[in-house]
Amino acid sequence: MYGLIHSGVAPSPAYFASSGNSEPRPAPGRVRVLVVDDNPDTVISLLAVLRDEGYDAEGMADARRTIAEVETFRPDVLIVDIAMPNVSGWDIAREVRKLSGKKPMLIAISGVYDKTADQLVSRAAGFSHFLRKPCEPNFLLNILAAVFPGK
Repeated sequence: MYGLIHSGVAPSPAYFASSGNSEPRPAPGRVRVLVVDDNPDTVISLLAVLRDEGYDAEGMADARRTIAEVETFRPDVLIVDIAMPNVSGWDIAREVRKLSGKKPMLIAISGVYDKTADQLVSRAAGFSHFLRKPCEPNFLLNILAAVFPGK
């Protein structure tokens, strides 16, 4: 089972095989971003960019644990891959909206579902933005800067 990815350094395969990895939660007052993608390379890359820009960011490769982590970490932004095994990003978005209302801001990311119809389904599920993989870091950072000026 995949767990949280906390480090900007690529974790070992043993890290992904274990469960219960934890670190202290980020300091209050900073913008929190949770990245959920079954591809660890995508998670690690986005975490590196976000952390370099001063965001408190965590990442997960196990989509089934997303709701629990949203309740614990309480992110301001949730970036979710649409096409993951076991549960889709659309299902996660609908569940988050049902439980949490309008917060956190939801950003969809996908390299598979990138048609206009997929973007419309994403909007209906609760996503406010849609990113195509590979994600251009400045595009993501511009979205976040517009919503959280001066983060």
